Amino acid sequence: MKFFFIMASSALLFGCALGSSSEIKSAEKMLEHFQCKNIEVHDMPQSNINTFHQQSLAVSKQKASTYIEQYKEGQTLFDMPLDEVVEQQYQLYKSACQSLGGVTSDF
Repeated sequence: MKFFFIMASSALLFGCALGSSSEIKSAEKMLEHFQCKNIEVHDMPQSNINTFHQQSLAVSKQKASTYIEQYKEGQTLFDMPLDEVVEQQYQLYKSACQSLGGVTSDF
């Protein structure tokens, strides 16, 4: 009975590790698409709304990166898959980029 329990536990842990690995790879691939093209920050008029969108770009990318690193360290922060959390941050990033007149590459 103990042997069965140990084998079942090992299989479960191994399966979780493989699932986590694919989630991390998927999230890292999404992070590569956090690029806002065709905007010139130097030529952009200074306004509160432009500053807000510029900060949104930086914050959403940083959050996604931090979530991935924490997930790699074994911290589970959310009740949803990591790639879905990164996708949400990408949508915020994309919206801010478009508000500044830039373009993102969809995946």
